Parts: sequence; structure tokens; C-alpha cells
Amino acid sequence: MRISFLLLTASLCALVLLLAPASEGCGPGRGYGKRRLPKKLIPLAYKQFSPNVAEKTLGASGRPEGKITRNSERFKELTPNYNTDIIFKDEEDTGADRLMTQRCKDKLNSLAISVMNMWPNVKLRVTEGWDEDGHHSEDSLHYEGRAVDITTSDRDRNKYAMLARLAVEAGFDWVYYESKAHIHCSVKSEHSVAAKTGGCFPGDAQVTLEGGAAKRMRDLLPGDRVLASSSTDGHGPLLYSPVLSFLDRQPNVTKTFYVIGTDAGLNITLTAAHLIFVSDCTGGPGRRAGLRTVFASEVRPGQCVFTSAGEVRSQARLSAVTFVEERRSAGLFAPLTQHGSIVVNGVLASCYAAVDSHHLSHWALAPLRFFYGLMGPSGAQSDGLHWYPWLLQKLGKLLLDAGHFHSWGI
Repeated sequence: MRISFLLLTASLCALVLLLAPASEGCGPGRGYGKRRLPKKLIPLAYKQFSPNVAEKTLGASGRPEGKITRNSERFKELTPNYNTDIIFKDEEDTGADRLMTQRCKDKLNSLAISVMNMWPNVKLRVTEGWDEDGHHSEDSLHYEGRAVDITTSDRDRNKYAMLARLAVEAGFDWVYYESKAHIHCSVKSEHSVAAKTGGCFPGDAQVTLEGGAAKRMRDLLPGDRVLASSSTDGHGPLLYSPVLSFLDRQPNVTKTFYVIGTDAGLNITLTAAHLIFVSDCTGGPGRRAGLRTVFASEVRPGQCVFTSAGEVRSQARLSAVTFVEERRSAGLFAPLTQHGSIVVNGVLASCYAAVDSHHLSHWALAPLRFFYGLMGPSGAQSDGLHWYPWLLQKLGKLLLDAGHFHSWGI
């Protein structure tokens, strides 16, 4: 009991010290007790879209799932938006423009607040929402309540470029300055968002044990020594690092994973919010341009990840990403190693997820790694999320800006 109390105390101290710079207090400038400078918002250019991929692709709002009509079973997925801070054109006089998915509604309501803050006495205006009359292209997301066309209430076209930027900041999954007369915004489907939260590997993913043998993730045990990177940035030589515990372990669930393929023929499968080491595909073993960790959902073909032939004391090599696709797989497993990284299916990944910084996560988990390093790896572990990352997530939500978390949740 005393050890658990000390671990909890150390955890809280680590969080306060480590997250305080990220949450910053009052006063201008940088550092402790100082106000964060306002983020500079850059308006979108005419015909620009964000993110810079096609709307119905994995990195934006995703593929259409079929038209929703008033008589279809899926009509219950739409919810009316009666926000008085939003003006709905509703030219059909049917209330159709007010109908949308919950995700679209949440983003629209957030944008309405931003519009009023940016331009006093101006409101957000929706000119097109859910379409039941066939006015759009065959696969338009308007037919699913996942898209809206917007302007400002004063119809001042000089504001539209900034309106598009505000829509990006509000969390729409795809924003397009489509016309001089409006901005087009869309979101991912509710099913897609629900399926992609969390940060884990599937049960059939494989790791390399000390001695070179492969072991499936579902069979991995605390105390096993697995191939990992010796440095927190993924740049150091490879070594065998002990598995201390599982941050999450759910063997009986099925989820949507991202499969990231490489030109080395090695493919890693992980959930959208899991962090993976990437680099610009330039430089040699001692020079990794643009080295960083990103969420799996942000990896794009043309970037490079780090792959290994399973050799210790060698550095992982750059391999170009050739494709990113989705796959349904069984099991959710998030092993924690002493070094905070792990080689899965020959590709190097972080042990962490949900928060956009591997370094911050590594330091925040330091008390837990110290505890297991002192007491030995955890024994039998019940299924579900480990209490320590659960606590970090709760406190992190209070101390960190929402922008630090994966947009599809934890």
C-alpha cells in the first residue's frame, strides 16, 4: 500500500512538473507563469482545402457510406441542430439543413462560437446541410448529414478565407474554400470515429524476442525482452528491452487498425492514435531529417519509417511508406517497455498513444517504469486500461490543450 501511495504521489508530481510548461499560466512570453501567445491564424486561399488530401480519403473525412433518407434505418443517425447562434438558410422549408450527424453538429457549434469571437455581431450561417433532394454529386457527404456549406450572416466574402481557417481549427475533418460564395466542411462518419480511438496493436502482430524468435502480441508476457530502440527518439541502436506491463490489454475486442506498408516489405498494424517514428526520406544512418513521432493516422506515403532486420546493436534503417490502409483485426495490446519503444512486425513504434509527444509521454510514464524496474515486471494483469495511463489521461485533459490529443479521442 505504501509503495502504491508513493507511486501515485510521484505520478502527480511528475505531471505537475512536466505538463506545467505545456499549460502555461499568465503574463507574456515563454516559460512558467507566463501567458501563451495567441496562435496566428492563416486564412485559407481560394480553392485550398485542409488537410491537403482528397475529401473521401483516409486522411480526411473518409469514404461515403450511402445516402440517408427519411425512411431509412440510418435516419436516426441524424440529429437536429437548434443552436440559436447559427442561422440556417433552409430554403426548402423542411428543416433538412438542421439535420446532421452528432460529430458534424459538435464541430459546427464550436465554429459558431469562434465566429462570434472573431467578428462581434456576426453569426455563422449554414446554406446547405443534409440533402434529401439530390442536389449534389452522387457520392456527396451531404446525403449523410456529414457535410455543410457555410458563410457568415453578413455574407461578407472578405471574411470567408478566415472562416475556412476557423472551421479547420474547430475540428472539421475536411475544409474546402470551394466557392466565392461559401465554404464546404465535412466530417468522418460516426462509425469510423468510434472504431479508431485508442492506441494499440492487434493480437496477431509480432515482436522479436531476445534470441531472435518471434512472438505474437496476444502471447506476450511481462518480463519478455523484445527488440526496441535504445534512445527515446528512435535514433539509437537497437537492443532488447524488458516488457514491464501492458498499458492496455483487451484480447476479445475487434477494432479498425491502420496498416502502414513499406518498400522493405514490412507492414505494421496499429490504431489511429498510436505514435510511430517517422522521418523525411533523406540523410544516412547518422542523419535522420525531420525525425519525429506522429499519430498513425497522420502517416502518408512518401514519408519514411524505421525498419529492422532483427539485429541488436544496429540502427533501424529508413524505409519508405508505400501505402496506408484500414483493416479490422482482433485484440488490443499496448505493451510498455523499459525504453518506451518496440519493434513490431519489423517496424519501430512508440509504446505510447493519444498525446502528440513521445517525449512527454515517456517522462510522464517514468514513475511507472521506475516502479516496475524496482519491483519487477507486473504479474497477471486484468483486461482493460491500466490505472496509471487512465489517471494520466484524466489529468492531461485538465492540464493540456485539446490540440495535444488525437482528434478522434483516447
